[in-house]
Amino acid sequence: METKRSGNVGRPRGFDADEALERAMLVFWEHGYEGACTAALTQAMGISTTSMYAAFGNKEKLFRKALERYSEGPGGYLVRALDEPTAHGVATGILAGAVRTTTRPDRPRGCLGVQGALTVGGSGREVRDLLVAWRDDGCARVAERFRRAVDEGDLPADADPGLLARYVTTFAHGLAVQAASGAGREELQELADTALRHWPLS
Repeated sequence: METKRSGNVGRPRGFDADEALERAMLVFWEHGYEGACTAALTQAMGISTTSMYAAFGNKEKLFRKALERYSEGPGGYLVRALDEPTAHGVATGILAGAVRTTTRPDRPRGCLGVQGALTVGGSGREVRDLLVAWRDDGCARVAERFRRAVDEGDLPADADPGLLARYVTTFAHGLAVQAASGAGREELQELADTALRHWPLS
């Protein structure tokens, strides 16, 4: 008597692409672009190199997808902070978000967007440029929000929105670097509070 075979026999085992991307993001976050070798990525993702390339493209394309995921998830605090009703609230939200995100015990220390390509060779130039553009875009969004604050009278008329945005985002990046170096959450939050102690008020 012939046994009916399951339709799944012989088919390659599928995988959860969303979960695999999450794991790849964590590897890039912890080791940076260049430090995250293909073997480490595929091991963390639980798939073969062939499956990784088929699903996500090459390593650079995978990093771009991981950065998008980071921006929408752990790094989304900046965009959320822009909805605060005051410029001071925006700045406070950004720095507090940076402190929380870079010091979570269940996540790598620091910021993927800041440390992802600090040390790369010629082959990583496009990734380095990608992260420069990513940081510049964040700063530009904050500057636009602060311009609105000037127009609405929430910031003094002589305030420089671009300079304030650069100040806040640069300080947030610095907090991330300090977190990656082992600084604790309370210490970093104290620094963030100090940074905003003389915030210009209308």
